[in-house]
Amino acid sequence: MSSVKKISICAICTALCTVLPPVFHMVGLGSVFSPMHIPVLLCGLVCGWPYGALCGLVGPVISSLITGMPGPAYLIHMAPELCVYGLVCGLLMAVVHTGRPYADLYCALIPAMLLGRVAGGAVRAAVFAAGAQPYSLALWAGSYLVEAVPGIILHLALVPALVLVLTRTGLIPRRYPQGKALA
Repeated sequence: MSSVKKISICAICTALCTVLPPVFHMVGLGSVFSPMHIPVLLCGLVCGWPYGALCGLVGPVISSLITGMPGPAYLIHMAPELCVYGLVCGLLMAVVHTGRPYADLYCALIPAMLLGRVAGGAVRAAVFAAGAQPYSLALWAGSYLVEAVPGIILHLALVPALVLVLTRTGLIPRRYPQGKALA
């Protein structure tokens, strides 16, 4: 894929970081489904690690400046979390080649989602420590895993499906030759 196409997709995904959260929040599902994560994960998978990391870092900042979401208290840990999502997705897509597009996607998505949550939790722990407030493993697990289950399920179902649709429509190139794999 050309760098111009990657830049264009990255720009669209970054814009979606600003557009999707208010739409989800209007119907009361913003914090439940973490809509900003979707375009960042998609960008990392489709465009590679530099674009995914950039989208993950810049997307929440632009959204915060334009819409006020996320607020400064959330932006501090959300930007590193999303940056790691895009970075790890892109890196793993570059090195994982199972011969099956869906397997490749999940091999990139799941570790990226885990490492991003660890990064966000680490930043949050540092912020809490600076304020002399406790931040425990239970608090991290509750906020980054238990409360995030609906969003995690949505991301694991929707993001690979979006990649498949983009591939089948010819908007992004096939990962494997036509006869070798489904997508």
